[in-house]
Amino acid sequence: MVIKRDFDYYGSNRPLHIYLPEGYDQSGERYPVMYFFDGHNLFYDSDATYGKSWGLKTFLDSWNKRMIVVGMECSHVGNERLEEYLPYPATTNAFGPLAVKGNETLEWIVNAVKPVIDREYRTYPFRECTGIAGSSMGGLMAIRGILKYNSVFSKAACVSSAIGFCPESVMADVYGRRINPDTRVYLSWGSMEAWGKHDPWHEDPRSASYRWNHAIAKQIEACGGTAWAYCQEGGGHREADWEKQVSGFMDFLWMR
Repeated sequence: MVIKRDFDYYGSNRPLHIYLPEGYDQSGERYPVMYFFDGHNLFYDSDATYGKSWGLKTFLDSWNKRMIVVGMECSHVGNERLEEYLPYPATTNAFGPLAVKGNETLEWIVNAVKPVIDREYRTYPFRECTGIAGSSMGGLMAIRGILKYNSVFSKAACVSSAIGFCPESVMADVYGRRINPDTRVYLSWGSMEAWGKHDPWHEDPRSASYRWNHAIAKQIEACGGTAWAYCQEGGGHREADWEKQVSGFMDFLWMR
């Protein structure tokens, strides 16, 4: 089942969409947890911004690993989502000036959302059983989250991450940190996405997304972690294509 509940985000409401495994109310079992950005796009088409969800409830209902998923809804006002999911200064002005509020959002997850989830639901709260995930700007946030809060999250799914907003800062962060060797990170991009088709910064026959994601994966592995950099052939920047990756990255992160 999916529970929707209001939740305070620095004085504004950011609803949580919480998936609980079938039979949750009838058991005393505890569960690992994954925290997803853009929670309204995960479970039901009727909630999704563009009318298509990730189909995550359908997947989880039939998956053989039982877990709790917490989807955190973003602001739907103007560029507020971009700002809430921007952890580094943007080097592109395509959307005008953007405030950097992504680190505040991560602090909110770690210091406000997670403590409530661990207190009110039956979770395994330690890092080995805690993951973070998102797509586009949410994927960018998942990269920052697994780096900055590696003591909290051991797994990350970074899907079609919007690295192009701030590539130099992302790479400086990646190369400037050491992570726990049990960390697992999934990184993906679609061949039909903007940064998948061409590189707007450098003349290079390979895509920018290829180079960025493979560089991150190599550094994760250099720290002893495990990474998978995956190009979705024909994949675009949309929920219908991200849904096709769910079983792959969930199996990889949780080693079914």
